[in-house]
This record gives sequence, structure tokens and C-alpha cells, in this order.
Amino acid sequence: MPAPNVLAVFAHPDDESLSAGGLLARHAAAGARTAVVTATWAAGTVRAGELADALRVLGAGAPRLLGYADERVPHSAPGRPRLCDTPPEQVVARVVAHIRDVRPDVVVTHDAHGGLPGHPDHVRTHEVTARAVRVAGLGHLHPDTGAPWQPRELRLATHPQSAVPALQEAIGAHKAVHSVPDDQVGTALDVGPWLERKIAAILAHRSEVERGALPGVIAGLSPEARRRLFGTEWYICHALTAGHPAVPETGSLPLSDRGSGETAGHRTDRPGRPD
Repeated sequence: MPAPNVLAVFAHPDDESLSAGGLLARHAAAGARTAVVTATWAAGTVRAGELADALRVLGAGAPRLLGYADERVPHSAPGRPRLCDTPPEQVVARVVAHIRDVRPDVVVTHDAHGGLPGHPDHVRTHEVTARAVRVAGLGHLHPDTGAPWQPRELRLATHPQSAVPALQEAIGAHKAVHSVPDDQVGTALDVGPWLERKIAAILAHRSEVERGALPGVIAGLSPEARRRLFGTEWYICHALTAGHPAVPETGSLPLSDRGSGETAGHRTDRPGRPD
């Protein structure tokens, strides 16, 4: 069976590599089409250039920038509105256009909490993507954005509660993090074989490394710590087509195998209620 095509939709440059870099590299290596939509930062900015470098590492094509301004960084898109100030349905239409262009089997985005940091741009990107995957297959909605296409699955990048202590030890216990109960996780994906590529993509976001953001923290970790903390990716899986289960993902692990030895439950490719 061919590897499922994947479209990732994330808020900022580096979110794609941090949250789903292993999944993107894995599917690209298997011959699938992979692509990334980034909601904020404009073409021509430093971080847009770094994103292009990261996507080359992951095999995910050229950046697809929506070009809105970061909630907290006005110069990210000079003269453009902030993502969170833009009417949501306008953003939905633009995401629908990319879904209809790429025609993915799987769409990946932030979870409803906005991932570990809970950034407002992450939350808004989750909201518009969750709607876009449901309307992309309806020809009477946004008819000027291409032929209808219905993805089979929405996959939300997340972190189980059992992974938080080890992560906080690395990134700082003072930083608030958002996570979900372990039994909400549908796939714990072993990305060990693609970890070197994932880390290289993260470090391609050089300005974030230099300012000491999470890519900078990762740059200072040992190879063993990188493997332990970032060798697994966790996803909440929602089947989108009636009568079809979530797209199977070989290499999924019990949460107890994720590296720290702690677990509160295990689900593999379990579809859940859409958020």
C-alpha cells in the first residue's frame, strides 16, 4: 500500500519540524507527497528562508506561507494583519485551497491546546484547520479554491501527560506546558530512524537557535537526550470519512516504550471525536 500523502498546517516556522518533523521525513522517504502550510511570517523574512531550508531537509517541498503576522512579532509580516485578528473563515478558505491542491490523505496540525506552549497562533491554526478538513470535500463551499477533496484523517500533534516531566527537565520547569491525558493519544510514533533528519530541520531554524528558543535548547542536548525526548511523536487521530478507520501508521509504539518508562495508557491509531 502506498504511503499516505501528508499536509501539515502549523502556525510558525519551526513548528513543523518540532511537532511533526519525524512524520514528514518518514512519509517523504516512503515516496509520499508531503507539504507544509505555515500561517505566519511573510516571504522574504529571515524565518521564511530558514523554513525553506528545513523543508528541504524533510523532503516537504517549498514553503506555503499564508503570510499573517505572528501574534507577538509584528515585523514577521509587515503591513499584514495578525493571524488572530483575521476573520477565521478567510483563513479557512486559504487552508482549503492548499488541501485541494495537495490532496492529502492525512492533515496534521496543532492540538486544541496549541501544543506545549499554548500559543494563541497555535490555537487559531488548530481551529481553522479543523474546519478546513471538513469543508474541503464540499464543492458548494469555497468553490473558487479548487476541486473538492476530502482527507481521510486529521492528526493533532500533542504530548501525553506522562512525557511532560522529562521535557520540563530539559526546557525548564518554570515554563508552562500543555498536554493531554495519555489515553487521548491515538498514535505514539517511533521516528528514531528519521531523528537525525528531524533534528537537522529543527536546527535549520538558526535565528531560533541563536535566541535560545526551543531549537536552541535542542542544539545543546546530547544525542542520547535528543533521542529520548524527540524520538517519539504523539498524535490524536480523527477519522474524517464515514466507514473508514484512521490511516494506519506502522511503527506506532505503546506509550510505555516511548523512552521514559512511564505510561498511563495506550491507544494505537484510535479515531476519536473531532475537536
